[in-house]
Amino acid sequence: MNLKIKNFSKIEGTVKAPSSKSYSHRAVIIASLAKGTSKLYDVLYSEDVLASINACKSLGAKITEKEDESGTYLEVIGTDGCLHNQSEDFIDLANSGTTLRIMTSVASLSDNEVTFTGDDSLKTRPMGPLLEALATIGVETASLNNNEKAPLTIKPGFKGGNVSILGNMSSQFISSILISSPLSDDGVELCVLPKFVSKPYVDMTISVMEKFGVNIEHIGQYNDNNQDNGSQFDTKFIISTQKYNSTNYTVEGDYSSASYLLATCAIAGGEITVQNLFKDSKQGDKLIIDILENMGCEIDICDSYVTIKSDGNLNSVSEINLANAPDLLLTVAILAAVANGETKITGIGHARLKETDRIDTTCRELEKLGCELQEFEDYMIIKGKTIHGGVVKSHKDHRLAMAFSLLGLKYDVEVEDGECFDVSFPNFIDAMAKIGVELELI
Repeated sequence: MNLKIKNFSKIEGTVKAPSSKSYSHRAVIIASLAKGTSKLYDVLYSEDVLASINACKSLGAKITEKEDESGTYLEVIGTDGCLHNQSEDFIDLANSGTTLRIMTSVASLSDNEVTFTGDDSLKTRPMGPLLEALATIGVETASLNNNEKAPLTIKPGFKGGNVSILGNMSSQFISSILISSPLSDDGVELCVLPKFVSKPYVDMTISVMEKFGVNIEHIGQYNDNNQDNGSQFDTKFIISTQKYNSTNYTVEGDYSSASYLLATCAIAGGEITVQNLFKDSKQGDKLIIDILENMGCEIDICDSYVTIKSDGNLNSVSEINLANAPDLLLTVAILAAVANGETKITGIGHARLKETDRIDTTCRELEKLGCELQEFEDYMIIKGKTIHGGVVKSHKDHRLAMAFSLLGLKYDVEVEDGECFDVSFPNFIDAMAKIGVELELI
């Protein structure tokens, strides 16, 4: 189905940001590894998170939606690290790359073999660096198509030891090893080699691990180029053998998903308040606040909400570095396309490894609308206000669908296969309606 803005009125009102997909994944998976019963509040029930829930249930966790005086919550009776694959077939992770990457390490804790598969898109996601790193610490895996991609079989056993991994690929590889390491036989020392991008996502992982009782020692910035081996690392994580303990956990709002709501106000003009966004959040995508301020919006960020006011006349920013906030790429590209002037978006090379090659798909679809731009391996330059209406493809990428739909605030733009926003923001249409925008699927 195609997604487009049918009409909109004055942009105003208060809306709650959807819960963080990243935190939801981590909370569900870690609670499933814990001893005892956890209550998880404000979990995002998106397609991706449901894939993590189903995978954890297949490996022995008991997960049920319940309700108490505080509201609806997810009850997770953990496995105490004793996993057992109860599925007689491959475990289907649909389109969730986060689930595949984190659960590949976790599955090694099962006492029997586990095989993960997914849709055609998931089967294109590169896994080689993670599989190589895991082999170093005693985890045996097999790519059934011999291409270092899903379907993947993981054999039981996680010995542990010393391992290094490049930090410029995917932070999910690092989070995957970190989450499973406390339950390894010997513990793990993980060296992340320069350059370490998307650090905030790893900070998020560590914060959830700590909430469930696991401690991690980390040492930063070691470079000894005088040594014969040229040893160097950006960060070393030392994880001893430990147990996760159950706890009650509330998932905070998601800055990357909220960026579409904030960008709506920025582009069309108006004033809105987005609740459930925390001032002290570790999310790298909180950078959207600084970006919007630099483009001319008035921002008030409080302890648990953000208010934005805009006249709809945005100015370009000479350079925006998204090395630690790659999920903002689509939102920032659309903001740049409607702003006055030229914007250079840097630090985005790892965005080529997402649901799609997001540098390529963003540039190709903007070009369909007449946008003047330049594409490079790890950055792009966009000249604002050089676009017109038209039809673009989402490539079944949820972030592309939502971001490009916002161009309908200025131009007649329609997004093919736009319903894929369900992956991360199931109530996107309802949330937009609360601030005055009527979207339709046709």
